[in-house]
Amino acid sequence: MSVQSPQALERDKGWRIWWQLTRPHTLTAAFVPVLLGSVIALKYTNIDLGLFFAMLLASLLIQAATNMFNEYYDFKRGLDNENSVGIGGAIVRNGVKAGTVLNLALSFYGISVLLGIYICMKSSWWIAIIGLICMIVGYFYTGGPVPIAYTPFGEITAGLFMGVAIILISFYIQTGVITGSSILFSVPIFILVGAILLANNIRDLDGDEQNGRKTLAILLGRKGAIYLLASMFIVSYLWVAALVLFAHVTPWMLLSFLSIPKSVQATRGFIGKSMPIQMMPAMKATAQTNTFFGFLLSIGLFIAYFI
Repeated sequence: MSVQSPQALERDKGWRIWWQLTRPHTLTAAFVPVLLGSVIALKYTNIDLGLFFAMLLASLLIQAATNMFNEYYDFKRGLDNENSVGIGGAIVRNGVKAGTVLNLALSFYGISVLLGIYICMKSSWWIAIIGLICMIVGYFYTGGPVPIAYTPFGEITAGLFMGVAIILISFYIQTGVITGSSILFSVPIFILVGAILLANNIRDLDGDEQNGRKTLAILLGRKGAIYLLASMFIVSYLWVAALVLFAHVTPWMLLSFLSIPKSVQATRGFIGKSMPIQMMPAMKATAQTNTFFGFLLSIGLFIAYFI
């Protein structure tokens, strides 16, 4: 849910409306897992670039569609208005028809299905079942009678399907197998994708509580949710350190530690804040932590495979 300045509203014209409708800061939650899963596969095989780009585009479209379902159902339930904070609210502020948003989301799903058919033809038809489950979860995240986003399970659901599942699918379509290392490497991304949703729920805590949601942030309270967010960052870095120390993986993975300043910025950005607009930088820094962490982790693995 989203306040913008008059200057920002002036900029929200033309293609910018549609770009913001995808909620671009969340798209890294789709990009990073595909990249990491594919880089992990380099140890076992050469990367099929056609499969890589098909998987990347399908993941981005499903994420964007999920965001549009969120936009649509927040509007239908009366949760968005012209004073909402963030980058949503295209329907209430920019005059985009609700039906157009829904149809665009469904169109993105349709394109994803076509990409999925291509992926299955070149890998395994079992991927179709997993992909279908991911799409159903994406819809019911904010759609249906009891949206997942309104429950305490939003973070873990997002982490599992936008983190672990995408990494393992990206790895499997390249190698034809799932390994223990691919699962272990997916854990910190699972945590950090969940952190993006937790940051969003911390920002929206007061409004969500007024509208009857039972998110994890509401159950823990603002202070408890910020502690949890900080803990999620810490565990992600400790997990990588443990893999290097005890699983004998490449120390190049420690490049991911260069993203620590962003995680500190994200945590500090929530402390002492109560207005949603004040927490926007912290929410952005949380998404950037996932991006930088995953990208640096991928670079570390890439370097290790080729030196």
